[in-house]
Amino acid sequence: MKILVLGAGRMGYGAAFDLIHNSPDVTAVTIADFHADLATNAAAKIGTDRITAKQIDAGNYAEVVDLFRGHDAVISCVNYWFNESLAKAAIETGANFCDLGGNNYVVDKQLALDAEAKAADISIIPDCGLAPGMVSVLAMHGAKQFDRLDEIHIRVGGLPQDPQPPLDYQLVFSVEGLINEYIEVARVIRDGRIVEVPSMTELESLSFDGFPTLEAFQTSGGTSTLPDTFLGKIKDLDYKTIRYAGHCDKFKTMIDLGLCSSEEIVVDFQNVKPRKVLGDLLQKHLPADGPDYVLVRLEFKGDGKTLTYDIVDKLDESTGLSAMMRTTAFPASIIAQMMARGEVSTRGATPQEIAIDPDKFVAELERRNINIAKSWSA
Repeated sequence: MKILVLGAGRMGYGAAFDLIHNSPDVTAVTIADFHADLATNAAAKIGTDRITAKQIDAGNYAEVVDLFRGHDAVISCVNYWFNESLAKAAIETGANFCDLGGNNYVVDKQLALDAEAKAADISIIPDCGLAPGMVSVLAMHGAKQFDRLDEIHIRVGGLPQDPQPPLDYQLVFSVEGLINEYIEVARVIRDGRIVEVPSMTELESLSFDGFPTLEAFQTSGGTSTLPDTFLGKIKDLDYKTIRYAGHCDKFKTMIDLGLCSSEEIVVDFQNVKPRKVLGDLLQKHLPADGPDYVLVRLEFKGDGKTLTYDIVDKLDESTGLSAMMRTTAFPASIIAQMMARGEVSTRGATPQEIAIDPDKFVAELERRNINIAKSWSA
């Protein structure tokens, strides 16, 4: 099978690495980026003649259509605002398509392409990274262990192994995506109804063995399509982001001061967007690419008992892949391959928790040493 990866940044590189080194069915990979040198360097670093680098402007629909042709599946690791047009290009060219998502409104537009995708006999599956992404399939995997399920609580975070002040955080993915998570509303199920909850609220403490006290708080996007999928089936479902203690209050202060606003203000006779300034400052001053952890916890309650799934992943020193790359890019690679192999029987534009066989997905995670610790309690 031949797979195309759009974007040669951290996640694009991680997806291409998995396709080449962990995926025996993949015969050829194309990695493409707006910056040709990024794609070329990524291909050279992966080091095989089975990968080809290309230059592409993801905003140029004609270029995208030409590049899609001849590929069995496409993984989008570019910014979320391209994903609707990329999904349309997939329909036009008959290539299966998945992406890393990051925005509920774009996902809704992609899912609205269901009839066209069915007619093209392809699968379009948005939001296939970590969260939303891997945890969505794990939610379905855990739910199947119950006769009657009442609650699902999801907690996920990417953390630096060596936290540094002032935020004890490092940039492991798009700063635009991070700000969106922190300022847009969260969709959850409460008492059997879908409701919206402000992000950076409902702070709680939690613990993982070997870690200091951690915190978790509401953020946008992590539930993705899960509230719609589980509406009428469970009473409560929510998602919170994990950080080192104190992070939420510090970042929320910047939000309250208007530093995440996209409304222009005048500074020295120049129109300036505070959000743009903050994003640039975060990229300038926060560490990136240091050794990291990814922590995942899903808690299921039903049948009078509780099932907990825990994942603790860390930088793989043998490959140089960060925990965030492994747990974000690998799931997208797995899903792209499942589509290309015909293991996704559902055609059309479909949420992954509906389209993907959770048992096969978990087996593929474990083959990549992304392991789930499962425990039951009364």
